[in-house]
Amino acid sequence: MNLKRFFAVIKARNIEFFRDKSSLGWNLFFPILMLAGLSFVFSGDGKSVYKVGVINLETVQSTFVETRYVDFINYQENSLATLKLEQHALDFIIDFTEKKYWVNEGSPNSYLVEKMFLGQHNNFTRLETHGTKIRYVDWVLPGILGMNMMFSCLFGVGYVIVRYRKNSVLKRLKATPLSALEFVSAQLVSRIFIVMFMSSVVYIGCNFFFDFYMLGSYVDLFIIAILGAVSLISLGLLVASRSKSEELIGGLLNLTSWPMMLLSGVWFSLEGAPNAVKVFADLLPLTHLVAGARKVITEGATLIDISYHVTALLIMSTVCLALGSYLFSWNTER
Repeated sequence: MNLKRFFAVIKARNIEFFRDKSSLGWNLFFPILMLAGLSFVFSGDGKSVYKVGVINLETVQSTFVETRYVDFINYQENSLATLKLEQHALDFIIDFTEKKYWVNEGSPNSYLVEKMFLGQHNNFTRLETHGTKIRYVDWVLPGILGMNMMFSCLFGVGYVIVRYRKNSVLKRLKATPLSALEFVSAQLVSRIFIVMFMSSVVYIGCNFFFDFYMLGSYVDLFIIAILGAVSLISLGLLVASRSKSEELIGGLLNLTSWPMMLLSGVWFSLEGAPNAVKVFADLLPLTHLVAGARKVITEGATLIDISYHVTALLIMSTVCLALGSYLFSWNTER
């Protein structure tokens, strides 16, 4: 690894990106427009049913859990459920074993569900909690930023490499001392800088207008974002490692990105999805990026708490980068 050649490629790629005003503008304004639109559309409450958290729901034998128009969600411990209640993500919590229930004094739904519950059970201890409601725009923020990072990583790397290969730029670079590992690594570092810079600008700029909810550490959020970016860029490098057609790479990148956009929890939670869908979603890097960032933002999770997502992103990055470097082709000929 020659650092002089390595940093020369990084500098060239960064200059190329920032000189492309249309690409720069799209990466900057698209997530802002998405956040503004979703904030307007989902500015109301939008709930059609009540949500009740039940500790160890599978062991409960009560007719109350059969109440219609109420979603009963199973929790193994009350700490996470209580946090959800404080954030108005739950309307009520019941622990049938301990004969206790929790209400949020600032939630009208919590008051109504309590009245329904007391119609069947009146020997439970009442506990109260308070908290700030999480808006939909706060919940969907990690998904939108993650989706924008995904498109920037996949298409920003995939199309560039195929264009280089088609225009014989890679063929010329092959005649230099630059190795495939140096070139691929330089593309990785360059795109990380671009993605993290643009995402940080979008987040900081939008935060002045939306005042985003943030319970965890910005350092942890930044780290999980970098790991997610590395994983997505590595995937883009792997997809574009041998392709020579812009039409083909467009199809391959769409085939890669659309399942992640739909099944990675960007727009909605996968809690109630079939197990097969959850297993498939766990194979997608965007799933772990969005889930990890969302836990840091809304639950105050640390890197240790989201170690599963961190480990998954590290493994995916290593595998994709190794395969991308091994399969990388300089020429247009197969």
